[in-house]
Amino acid sequence: MDIGIARTFLEVVKTGSFVGAANKLNLTQTAVSARIRVLEEQLDRPVFIRNKAGARLTPAGEQFLRFATTLVQVWSRAQRAVALPPGRETVVTVGAELSLWNPLLRHWLLWMRRECSDIAVSTHIASSEQLMEQVQDGTLDAAVLYAAPRRPGVIAELLFEEKLVLVRTTPVSDPLSAEDHVQIDWGDDFAASYQAAFPDQPKAVVSISYGPLALEYILATGGSGYFRKGFIRPYLEEGRLTLVPGSPEFSYSAYVAHSTKADAGAMDRVRKGLHAAAAIAI
Repeated sequence: MDIGIARTFLEVVKTGSFVGAANKLNLTQTAVSARIRVLEEQLDRPVFIRNKAGARLTPAGEQFLRFATTLVQVWSRAQRAVALPPGRETVVTVGAELSLWNPLLRHWLLWMRRECSDIAVSTHIASSEQLMEQVQDGTLDAAVLYAAPRRPGVIAELLFEEKLVLVRTTPVSDPLSAEDHVQIDWGDDFAASYQAAFPDQPKAVVSISYGPLALEYILATGGSGYFRKGFIRPYLEEGRLTLVPGSPEFSYSAYVAHSTKADAGAMDRVRKGLHAAAAIAI
């Protein structure tokens, strides 16, 4: 079995169409169709029913799905195993959203170096959607992210629970207008909760998708915004920011997601390190 064919099959399942899979894999639609045709010839069964809406699995395709996932995951693990650095027993690949990199992943890397010197580590930064896909297809052993939608073959475990709080720059005697509020992208759940809490708030003049950049901006210009409480604690203690009295707080939980087929022993150590890092960072 060509692993490329298995990956193509999985991408058609994820996107629901041959066109979507072609775009994701940087292939032509003809190449995707050819790979699926080879798979169907090898299985002697059609795996997709194709129509104007896209492609859906046949009963044979449903059966092949779990084996295709396992094939890709085993191949990814095999590639990592044969490329082990000297003195290491295994390698783990862990991904995270950009906003979780510092300080959480930094503390985790230091913990792994100190407590698990026999394990090689590879880290990766991506969006939550990409991370979940990579855990599901075996490219990543684990991912740390703020949103962990249910996926077949993936276990999501609560890592820590944090609050998003509204802060403003000081001194408080300096007036702020509605235009001084910076909208930060904390995901769809936050956006819906924020809209419900502030239904009359005008659309933000400045929107920033990355929290640390938004913080630098309001510290330089003056303003307000919602930030992770643990992240802005030093600025509150220094008096450079202050909480806005009476403002609602929103829950913002982080999870560690890993494949059910990941090495259980290695995952136990990775998870232990992440919890230890979270205890320091949050």
